[in-house]
Amino acid sequence: MRYKDEDTRRRARAMRRAMTKAELILWTRLREANRHGFKFRRQHSIDPYFADFAHIRGQLVIEIDGETHATDEEQAYDARRTSFLETQGWTVIRFTNADVYEDVDAVVESLTTRLGPHPNAATRRSTSPAPRER
Repeated sequence: MRYKDEDTRRRARAMRRAMTKAELILWTRLREANRHGFKFRRQHSIDPYFADFAHIRGQLVIEIDGETHATDEEQAYDARRTSFLETQGWTVIRFTNADVYEDVDAVVESLTTRLGPHPNAATRRSTSPAPRER
């Protein structure tokens, strides 16, 4: 099981239902990237935190920061969180809501470029399955 306990599972599920508009836009594009060999998760638990998005194999956390991340208190929280995640072996990349709204293609491209080609990308099936032989 991916979650340590039922409470964590419930929290992740609730967070997925309450995604921001920017997160929803990016998630739509990351799901497309998943079909091309990348595997992103949303609201992934990295105890005691949840990453907006994570690429497990690449140990990459993607955070989408809205206006609330501009306060001193939020920036201090984000710094503590990033420090913790980095001690756990994760790299944290932050984008703003404006980055997603203005050029989601550039955001996705920067992520997939950073991760490099998926090792199985050339051998993966297209999004539609091949017809079966009879």
